Amino acid sequence: MSKPSQKSWQARFSQSADVLTENYVESLSFDQRLWQYDIAGSIAHAEMLAEVGLITKADCRTIKNGLKEISEAISAGTFAWDLACEDIHMAIEAALIERAGEAGKRLHTARSRNDQVALDLRLYTRDAIDRDIVPRIVDLQQALVQSAQKYVDAVMPSYTHMQRAQPISAGAYLLAYVEQFQRDRERFLDARKRVNVCPLGSGALAGSTLPINRQMVAQRLGFPAVTRNSIDATGDRDFIIEFLSSASMCANHLTRLAEDWILYTSQEFQFITIADAFCTGSSMMPQKKNPDVLELIRGKAGRVHGALTGMLMLTKGLPQAYNRDMQEDKIHLFGAHDTLLNSLEIAAAVVRNTTFNTDRLAAATERGFLDATILAEYMVSKGVAFRQAHQYVGRLVTHCEKAGSELRDLTLEAFKKICDKVDADVYEYLGAANVITRYQSEGSAGPKSVVKQLAFWKKELQKSG
Repeated sequence: MSKPSQKSWQARFSQSADVLTENYVESLSFDQRLWQYDIAGSIAHAEMLAEVGLITKADCRTIKNGLKEISEAISAGTFAWDLACEDIHMAIEAALIERAGEAGKRLHTARSRNDQVALDLRLYTRDAIDRDIVPRIVDLQQALVQSAQKYVDAVMPSYTHMQRAQPISAGAYLLAYVEQFQRDRERFLDARKRVNVCPLGSGALAGSTLPINRQMVAQRLGFPAVTRNSIDATGDRDFIIEFLSSASMCANHLTRLAEDWILYTSQEFQFITIADAFCTGSSMMPQKKNPDVLELIRGKAGRVHGALTGMLMLTKGLPQAYNRDMQEDKIHLFGAHDTLLNSLEIAAAVVRNTTFNTDRLAAATERGFLDATILAEYMVSKGVAFRQAHQYVGRLVTHCEKAGSELRDLTLEAFKKICDKVDADVYEYLGAANVITRYQSEGSAGPKSVVKQLAFWKKELQKSG
């Protein structure tokens, strides 16, 4: 049996491709990871072709057996990749024809590499969401919830403009990240709806004159629907852009967590301690314990953002329908997928191996007038208009700054000099520990609210796990 041409399109040309052309257009070096999706799509396509009578049942069996052999060889690491092939599709087809002969040549009936790669990428992206990214987000959320449960009653300062703002439960601080990652999870799951559509059967762009059954292929591959327009189906990479957009948002949230904790591990803060196994040292300074993992989470986010930007530029202004520019989509998709997956995994591990230094957190709330807001609200409860109360407390803070004291150090006489509505019960409100127990609004940052939020998240994440 003669070996088939490695270029399915070569017959139309009077010259063989220059070696520069061959090297420049190849994608097998990076699209090999699509092999299992290419084989799955080919098996479903072959079964459909046999069902509608375009190939025989015997040819279908031969094709499936050949593809199974190839799959087993790739899984075992014994498959000999023919690097002369342009891409994963031609590599598998060439290997199939070697094994299946004439039957293998029939597999590409009513199929183009255009709809074939569109299918492979949708299958890959669906798996990336279902198997890799969403479970890792849930795991990180669970790690944050587990940590939050330990620190429900721990008081810490919150910050706006990087200035101390109000006292909060450390548990509430941790649950804030759970909310952010929940939005990321929802974005991925929403994007999945538009990923989960089968493009196979669209051909190069116009479909086929042969009586294929697209719904059958979609059903066998787990797609609830097929694409409505064959032109759009082969040229559409919106689903990759949506994946990368969701990935970029998630990477952004990882950088916010990383930045906080980089600061919180510093000698200036000393709010948290990260286990040694997740830190590194200095080659020169023996005392150093560096949060390099967090710094790399922060740094690697640039790769994800770059992938999104690259994909937007890749698809900007492309004419309908498929263009070879799209070969580069895999570089952006694969790179962002790998980076986000690894960052989510290490972030969850860091969270599980970080201790909040509660004494240091509490001490940080002792100064900075974190109880100023509750003092204003206390005055409101006594009948003072909020804007007037705000003015009163501002004057008291200025007085304390000059005296080097805190609001809780003021005498009742000093309070009454500014606002005669203040009574002796004001001291039950002042101080961070008092403040966090008095938060009443739904979703607030005190222990009572955190307990309710924890109950919600335990139930929600149990459903998702």
